[in-house]
Amino acid sequence: MFGLIKTWRALEARGIMGINRRNADYVLKYNKRSLYPVVDDKIITKERALAAGIHVPEMYGIIETEKQIDTLHEIIGGRSDFVIKPAQGAGGDGILVVADRFEDRYRTVSGKIISHEEIEHQVSSILTGLYSLGGHRDRALIEYRVTPDQIFKSISYEGVPDIRIIVLMGYPVMAMLRLPTRQSGGKANLHQGAIGVGVDLATGVTLRGTWLNRIISKHPDTTNSVDGVQLPTWDGFMKLAASCYELCGLGYIGVDMVLDQDKGPLILELNARPGLNIQIANDCGLTQRTHAIEAHLEALAKDGLSEDAEQRVKVAQGLFGHVPAY
Repeated sequence: MFGLIKTWRALEARGIMGINRRNADYVLKYNKRSLYPVVDDKIITKERALAAGIHVPEMYGIIETEKQIDTLHEIIGGRSDFVIKPAQGAGGDGILVVADRFEDRYRTVSGKIISHEEIEHQVSSILTGLYSLGGHRDRALIEYRVTPDQIFKSISYEGVPDIRIIVLMGYPVMAMLRLPTRQSGGKANLHQGAIGVGVDLATGVTLRGTWLNRIISKHPDTTNSVDGVQLPTWDGFMKLAASCYELCGLGYIGVDMVLDQDKGPLILELNARPGLNIQIANDCGLTQRTHAIEAHLEALAKDGLSEDAEQRVKVAQGLFGHVPAY
């Protein structure tokens, strides 16, 4: 017991944030419960983003009832690729990604051939709440399939890599690139075996990687280095993440984004309870960074000042970047 206490104190001294502190000092303090639906429901998030002029994957259609499943043919139309996902799903469960058509059937990203009836069955399962938070009835969202930028080709296995940025009161505090692997089934989900790679907030250059609680420098499937990669349009990602504070009104969020080869940075979803593995990927604790932002906010409040998204990005890059932005 003494050893565990000593270890935890050592972690606290490094600013490592635990779940209890995250919940008590940040989630409960900065996130109004009434605003949770804005981030817990992907459709609401997408509609809010579109209204604010923020780029998201195009929405092809929504299915809310069993009766509406009959409209699936019309929604899909002649498209050869698309994504079907639960509006209130979590962890990537229930998402069906169709990459191509094969005669009168469909081919998923994993190469599996499925029928239209199987897709309808998946939609029906989504509606029953099989994949939703709390098991409540859900809605199915049919949207544009993201094609990852070519920069990820050598450091990712199938699927779509994504970027998560933790944002406190509109200030980005930590970033991570999540890379799918064979073990994760092509999903950018760390719990299923994806790689988490820290990202320098100032430059957008990847740092070290972590995979299955081990520090790595190369992707296990491609064997290419995951560190030292310059992510394109990094300032665009940072400004997008910072803008999500005004979008949802929640003060402590995880912003998940992707880089499409044609459409550039897109927001996938927001998370009101972002996980803490991002600290491992960055070899850095969140607490010291969040305290720095809170101190900055106090100083602004004393002077009666506030900052827009672009200013907040510059502050964060100056405070936390390995190479100061200003």
